[in-house]
Amino acid sequence: MPATTRTTLRRSLAAAAALPLLIGALASCGYGSEAKNDEKKVAAEGEKLSADTVRLGYFPNLTHATALVGDQEGILQKELGGTKLVPTTFNAGPSEIEALNADSIDIGFIGPSPSINGYVKTKGSNLRIIGGSASGGVKLVVNPAKVKTLDDLKGKKIATPQLGNTQDVAFLNWISEKGWKVDAQSGKGDVSVVRTDNKVTPNAYASGAIDGAWVPEPTASKLVSDGAKVLLDESDLWPDKKFVITNIIVSQKFLKAHPDVVEAFLRGAVKTNEWINANPEKAKASANAKLKGLSGKALGAKVIDAAWPSIQFTNDPLAATLQAQADHAVKAGLLEKPELAGIYDLKPLNKVLKAAGQPEVSDAGLGAK
Repeated sequence: MPATTRTTLRRSLAAAAALPLLIGALASCGYGSEAKNDEKKVAAEGEKLSADTVRLGYFPNLTHATALVGDQEGILQKELGGTKLVPTTFNAGPSEIEALNADSIDIGFIGPSPSINGYVKTKGSNLRIIGGSASGGVKLVVNPAKVKTLDDLKGKKIATPQLGNTQDVAFLNWISEKGWKVDAQSGKGDVSVVRTDNKVTPNAYASGAIDGAWVPEPTASKLVSDGAKVLLDESDLWPDKKFVITNIIVSQKFLKAHPDVVEAFLRGAVKTNEWINANPEKAKASANAKLKGLSGKALGAKVIDAAWPSIQFTNDPLAATLQAQADHAVKAGLLEKPELAGIYDLKPLNKVLKAAGQPEVSDAGLGAK
């Protein structure tokens, strides 16, 4: 046998002998192809799933920290293997829903009100909620020189991020519970509801154009750093102090065509939340680093340290609270009574949770058949 042939043969045998060791090492890291009762297949690093890419949408908000941290730390990408994660950020729910409907993104992190509106407008034909991400992180903050008690809000100008968005609906419902009247569309009434983009709310507060705001983090804590006072944490209005603030949604087209990619993504989200909850200080720094990368400026320690503890990161979509938020929008006159049956498909998430030894979560009777 020629020397070159013998050398090639020895190299081939060595590579074959090393292959099981490589596969074992990958599997021990949680990646590597693995089949157990046909329950799951985990992508090896570099192994592409059924889609070349998965296009992700999320907001540069702390209430979307699962996306911020999962992207920053590469946890989502590791679970996707060779399927490339392509993120895009949005500043408002409607624009993200438009992107999903236009097939510009596949999966998104988004609040409950846009999820409901998106589902209703397409008559249930496009999006599905496939998981939870966060609870809480919303506060009513006010100018303490003008507003000392909740009753003092009457006659004042209070900002919400957008007409019909999650915080706008929550504030209108709170006003109604007080027995006060406000026209939902114009925002005029016993309280003036001023729809203001979160990016400009601090300037509006500093100029005196508004007397306070019902807003998510980190906007609430930015206002506090400018002298505002927290008058109410929305969590205090909910049973067990839990309500959904961020969902994970997917287009039904993508879910049907690429269930393996959706499952891998959810596995990454679950691992991200686990890492966030186990490493709060590192997670806070990671989220801030991603925000700096997106906006060019990190949040100050005073802002992020105040904001972070008010947000709970959870895989549970808290489906019963989504139904309650839909009811609030109906009561405010912003939405006709919706048919939400089928808005959730939690089968992929529950499969991931079961494999991880975690309890399954409920769709509160709103699951897809």
